[in-house]
Amino acid sequence: MPSALSVDLRERVVAAIEAGASRRQTAKRFGVGIASAVRWHASFRQEGRIAPKPMGGDQRSQAIEAQAERVVALYEERPECFLWELRDALAERGVPTSTSGLSRFFGRHAITRKKRPRTRPSRNGRM
Repeated sequence: MPSALSVDLRERVVAAIEAGASRRQTAKRFGVGIASAVRWHASFRQEGRIAPKPMGGDQRSQAIEAQAERVVALYEERPECFLWELRDALAERGVPTSTSGLSRFFGRHAITRKKRPRTRPSRNGRM
C-alpha cells in the first residue's frame, strides 16, 4: 500500500489554492491528482487539518462493540443459532453487521460457539 504524500507538499498545495490559484492549476503545478488537491483543500477548510489521516487499522469493529451487550444477550437467548441467523436477528433490531464481523466479535470476546464437545484423544496414536 502506498504511503501518504508529505505534509510539506500538502501545505504548499493548500497555500497555493488559498492564494487564489485554481485547484486544477495547482494540482498540475505540483504534480498531484486533481482529486487530491480538492480533498486536501476541503479538509483544510472544514477541519483545519492538512496532515493525512492514519492509514490501516480496524475501522468497523467499533460499531458492533458499541452494541456488545445486545449481541451477547441475543446469543445467550439462542446459543444454537448459526451466525447468519444471529446476523439477521440483529439486523431486525437495528444492528447491521456481517457474519464475518460476528465471528471476529466472538473471537475478541473469547466466546466459543462450538456445538459439540471435543473429540476424545486417540488410543492408538497421536492426533
